Amino acid sequence: MNTTIPAGFRQNSAGHLVPEESISEMDKTRDALVGELIDKARDLNGLIRDFKTDSMGDVQAFIALAAEKYGAKVGGAKGNISLLSFDGRRKVEVNVQDSIAFGEELHAAKALIDNCIHRWTEGGRPEVKALVEHAFQTDKQGKLNYGRIFTLMRLQIEDEEWRRAMQALKDSIKTVGSKTYIRFYERRGADQPFTQIAVDSAAA
Repeated sequence: MNTTIPAGFRQNSAGHLVPEESISEMDKTRDALVGELIDKARDLNGLIRDFKTDSMGDVQAFIALAAEKYGAKVGGAKGNISLLSFDGRRKVEVNVQDSIAFGEELHAAKALIDNCIHRWTEGGRPEVKALVEHAFQTDKQGKLNYGRIFTLMRLQIEDEEWRRAMQALKDSIKTVGSKTYIRFYERRGADQPFTQIAVDSAAA
């Protein structure tokens, strides 16, 4: 609910109305500085957002033009594309990154893996079990480390139950969304590495 602030007063962080004359000059100067910087940040964020939208539109228009001219699809898997300038010194990349999550099949995979570990380590060393448990540990937000689980999937183990566990892991992976990034690079010469031009367009 918005509260009308009377003339000559300001509202503090606790929601109280404070007379202007009771506010120190340092507090007023700080307030003005923060307000000015936030306004500039909002304006810049809008420019970046518009730049990203325009840039993506230009890239898509080029892809459509190339497809129409040559009758071929331009770009890689999932819409990824890299455009290089004629002199090879400038590059624009568009990348589509999927956001993933694990479904209920993960619990079945964990049970099968536990069975494998129990068979393999019965009467043996417990370190192998500790390594697998580490892969399924969650962070403070309760999220799994996908990299650790994918490491398990890369292991080449000839065991029927293990293979079923790995299939359950694969089946548990769900794509829950995707985000498109556009990045810009340049370099001094064709034999030099590319340097990214810092434009935080992904967050805009």
